[in-house]
Amino acid sequence: MGLEGKVALITGGASGIGGSTARLFVQHGAKVVIADVQDDHGSSISEQLGGHETISYVHCDVTCDSDVRNAVDLAVSEYGKLDIMFNNAGVGGLETSILDSSKEKFKNVMGINLYGGFLGAKHAARVMIPAKKGCILFTARVLSVLGGFSEHAYVASKHAVVGLAKSLCVEMAQYGIRVNCISPYAVATPLLTNGTGIEKEELESLVSEAGNLKGKILEVEDVAAAALYLAGDESKYLSGVNLMVDGGYSITNPSLPMAAKSFMS
Repeated sequence: MGLEGKVALITGGASGIGGSTARLFVQHGAKVVIADVQDDHGSSISEQLGGHETISYVHCDVTCDSDVRNAVDLAVSEYGKLDIMFNNAGVGGLETSILDSSKEKFKNVMGINLYGGFLGAKHAARVMIPAKKGCILFTARVLSVLGGFSEHAYVASKHAVVGLAKSLCVEMAQYGIRVNCISPYAVATPLLTNGTGIEKEELESLVSEAGNLKGKILEVEDVAAAALYLAGDESKYLSGVNLMVDGGYSITNPSLPMAAKSFMS
């Protein structure tokens, strides 16, 4: 699944899923631009993976049009083109009651998760359409097809990201550009561990216990592998897909068998 000769831009690429994807893309021959607001992490990954010949870092607030434009233009100026746009940057929270939600927090989550993805797709399309090829990816989540378990803004934003991708895939198809989403189950990224205050190992155990697929732990590398597949030529006819990397979590309700088992015992 080589990406030899391809150029990728990854928002939120300084840590978590984005950082793992940046490493994997470089391993498979891609030139990568990491766009993030975590300057220390971004610069560190860039240095680890070979510096400007292979990977570059640019400070980018995905809610700022000029920042996103600059990141796309940097990819083109540094490496000559843009083949893969991975809109991965996101934020979330754990407030589950609308009574605890504020207008400011709602707007912030929607701004980064949805508007940021919109800007990434818009500026990627600006350079991909003349080339008549390219791949635009979004990180959605398992909550793009479910409700609950997180704050309303987060769930709404991830549903909206999938809708945006589906709409874009229709327009972009005429230019040979594919648009897809990746929807992982819970992953113990720094975003989640910091948000919950739970250590990585404990959180992985909790998530695994709640998950559908037993004996496995979903890791950032697994999500990066899904991105690698969707970005590569092996998926050349996949567009408009929301790839669930969730071990079947989204297609079952574990409450019923648990209740039945409890009743029978």
